[in-house]
Amino acid sequence: MFSKSRINEPGPKAGEAEKAKAFETPAAPRPGDSPLPTPPRAKPPASMLSSDLVVTGNLKTTGDIQIEGTIDGDISAHLLTVGENATVRGEVVADDVVINGRVIGRVRGLKVRLTSTARVEGDIIHKTIAIESGAHFEGSVQRQDDPLNTGKRVQSAPAGQAAQPQARPQGTAPGKPGEGAPKA
Repeated sequence: MFSKSRINEPGPKAGEAEKAKAFETPAAPRPGDSPLPTPPRAKPPASMLSSDLVVTGNLKTTGDIQIEGTIDGDISAHLLTVGENATVRGEVVADDVVINGRVIGRVRGLKVRLTSTARVEGDIIHKTIAIESGAHFEGSVQRQDDPLNTGKRVQSAPAGQAAQPQARPQGTAPGKPGEGAPKA
């Protein structure tokens, strides 16, 4: 009734057997390669900036950051946690933002959470927000479906050059729009 023979079973068509063998043949190992397959990489732990650390400059990562010190600059991350005694002066952009300490600047995130110890001075642009009782917040709150993508591009002058003022029509003086200088 049951047989181990595969005589009557349909098999690969001519030409498909060579293709299948090409995929089955492992590549020759390179020097230094491990003979075992590499396991998938685990998510790295959050980068932690300690309480005695003061950073002047911008931070950008696709990972997670926990701030316990002072940052004077913008921060971009996947998950950003601002510790209870931490201070951030600059724009914060992250998928998830948890603020326990102080942020002076704009906050943009898909999920923003201000805990009871949070102190925020700046606008918050979010998809979802939670503000615990006791949190201190001065600024405006705006909900957007995609708060991480501002869509506004600021045009700046090339490095080392000052931005050129916008040209005024001839016969107009600076001041209120539409008011022209007396013509001679």
